[in-house]
Amino acid sequence: SVTGSVAVLDRPDVDTDQIIPKQFLKRIERAGYGEFLFFDWMKDPAFELHATPGASILIAGRNFGCGSSREHAAWALEDHGFRAVLAPSFGDIFRQNSILSGLAPIVLPVEELLRVKEAVAQRNELTVDLEHLRIEHPDGLELAFAFDPHAQETLVHGLDDEQRALGGRRRHGAGQVGVAVAVEVLAEGPRGVDARVARPHHERPRDARRRPAVAAD
Repeated sequence: SVTGSVAVLDRPDVDTDQIIPKQFLKRIERAGYGEFLFFDWMKDPAFELHATPGASILIAGRNFGCGSSREHAAWALEDHGFRAVLAPSFGDIFRQNSILSGLAPIVLPVEELLRVKEAVAQRNELTVDLEHLRIEHPDGLELAFAFDPHAQETLVHGLDDEQRALGGRRRHGAGQVGVAVAVEVLAEGPRGVDARVARPHHERPRDARRRPAVAAD
C-alpha cells in the first residue's frame, strides 16, 4: 500500500504528449524522466501540481494517458514520485505501461472521486491499499475498488508471467505499490507495446538498462 499526499489534476483527456513531451524521448535510460513531467504546464506558476509538491497519489480526469503509446509517460510519473493514479478512465496502453512500471492505475466512478477530492481538500492524506483493494482517508472515508487480478499480482507481489510459470518467485523489493522495475520492450504490434517486466531497475547492469526507442508519434 501507499500512504501520502494527493495532487489533483482535474482535466479530461490528458494525453501522453502533455505528460511527457516528445523532445525528451531520446534518453537511453528509464531514470530521470520525472523532471520533465508535464513540462509545458509546469512553467505556469498556477499549475495545479505546484500546490502539492511531493505527492505520491494523483487524482486525474477521464481518459488520462490517452494518445500515443509512449511508455515514457508512465516512467515520468513514477520517477516524479507518484505510486498510484485515480481516474474515471485511462488510455488502454497507458494503463498497461503503468502496471509494468510499478504505477497503479485505479479506476473510480466520478462520484467516488468527488468524495475523495472533498476529503483530501480538508486533510491531504490518503492510503491506497492495492492488496485489499481499499482506499482510506484518516477522517473515515473508505472506498473499495475493482482491479484486474493479474495486474494486482504484478504490482503487489512483483510477479511477471515468466516468474508465474517458474512457480511464483518474487522480484526483489516487491510487496508494495510502486516497485521500480525495468521493462524490456520486445515489439510494438496492433495492441501497442509488447513488453515484459525484467529485474528491478537498480539491479540491472547499466548497459542492460538501455532500450530501443519506442515509436511514439
